[in-house]
Amino acid sequence: MVQRALAGAAKAPGYPTTHGTKRLRGAAASWMERRLGVSAVGTDAVLPAIGTKELVASLPLLLGLGPDSRVVVPELAYPTYDIGARVVGAQVLASDSTMAIGPGRVDLVWVNSPANPTGRVLPAEHLRKVVDWARERDAVVVSDECYIELGWEARPVSVLHPDVCGGSHQGVLALHSLSKRSNLAGYRAGFVAGDAALVSALLEARKHLGLMMPTPVQAAMVAALDDDAHLVTQRQLYAARRQLLLAALRDAGFAVEHSEAGLYLWVTRDEPCMETVAWFADRGVLVAPGDFYGVRGARHVRVALTASDERIDAAAIRIAG
Repeated sequence: MVQRALAGAAKAPGYPTTHGTKRLRGAAASWMERRLGVSAVGTDAVLPAIGTKELVASLPLLLGLGPDSRVVVPELAYPTYDIGARVVGAQVLASDSTMAIGPGRVDLVWVNSPANPTGRVLPAEHLRKVVDWARERDAVVVSDECYIELGWEARPVSVLHPDVCGGSHQGVLALHSLSKRSNLAGYRAGFVAGDAALVSALLEARKHLGLMMPTPVQAAMVAALDDDAHLVTQRQLYAARRQLLLAALRDAGFAVEHSEAGLYLWVTRDEPCMETVAWFADRGVLVAPGDFYGVRGARHVRVALTASDERIDAAAIRIAG
């Protein structure tokens, strides 16, 4: 379905618009309302990105942050939040608690739920406290929600949901990706939505930087956002792989922590993570060392569900063996 939409829009010799087609922005807004319970997102408050990682990395620059700025990232986090802040010379604070940040200016607060690498889901109450705290300080909250439709033991909530932001999107942005939910990593298809004034500022900067999503990819993105049936298939595939690996890991003596959602299992044997990586490597299985995501991950590893069924089956047998 998505491939047909891509091919059908292939005759596109002109430049695409940075803002994306109104059809694309409407599809994104409809998807958020239909699937996430997020209402009142106008088409002017949606902006496509050439893969969400590109936007994560460039957001501090696009928001005008610099050496005098402070950016808060989760204690265990996707490294690109940190890298994007360092590119502009901003100070990075790793904290999961606003109480631990201390006095002083804060410009940008990243949250990630469901989280990479832990699979942790932040409840609406926690997210609401973060938004309220940031608004008191005129800081922008950006929520990376690329795994939001992959909840297993908890139901993730968007930062744009009324239970979190009180019905106002002021100072709040949400990032979404089709890489995981629609298996479209190769298409580089994502978007940001939320505060219309912030989206307008991002649009103005991106126009001059030439950050335009190709027209065929925009059409493919509409097809993916309009269809919910393929998500059911994707979820079934991931759920089956997850159950297989969960059983194998627990039988092998690993504790699985968090992992309520997303595409990863966060596991430990309470030993230095590189010893655990070596244990898996001896069995021909690749995992990510936890300290890659922060010092608190020093005794964990991340196990991904993204290999093929045949490779997941083989990994489960090797772990159990």
